[in-house]
Amino acid sequence: MKTRIFLYLFIFSALIALYLYVSGAKQVSAIGEQNTELKLQIKQLEDSLRTTELKVLDLQYFSLDTNDDALSYYDHLSLEDPGRYIADKLLESNESGGDNPLIPYEGMENDFKINKIKLLNHKWIIADFSDGKYWGELVILYELKDDLSVDFTLIDHLLYTRSN
Repeated sequence: MKTRIFLYLFIFSALIALYLYVSGAKQVSAIGEQNTELKLQIKQLEDSLRTTELKVLDLQYFSLDTNDDALSYYDHLSLEDPGRYIADKLLESNESGGDNPLIPYEGMENDFKINKIKLLNHKWIIADFSDGKYWGELVILYELKDDLSVDFTLIDHLLYTRSN
């Protein structure tokens, strides 16, 4: 009787060990597959990040903030951020009543105001304007003087047409 109990106990232990081995092998296999998938996903994300970084560098190419040669024109002025100062001065032209004086169109729905500004270098600005329904773009020549006044001169303009 005692030997049978030990035999049953041995068989039961062997079955548990076999179950644990098979279960563990499946878990290791599943974790290995998951690890491979995660490595592939990491590689794709790294490639996507690299592509995005290159796009950002490309977009920053024409920017006053990243152009040291253009910024050197303002070294003699006591401005911490010349780009922000110039953009603020341009946005101040929105505060006058009516349309912005730099925009050569009359607002159809509301007054035309400058919304977005991109300083290309120490001379040129591209700006977006809108009246809420119609919009367009401007190319502006500017000059920051030693007394910190800024002169803006419109070079070219574009008003988009609506298709509806």
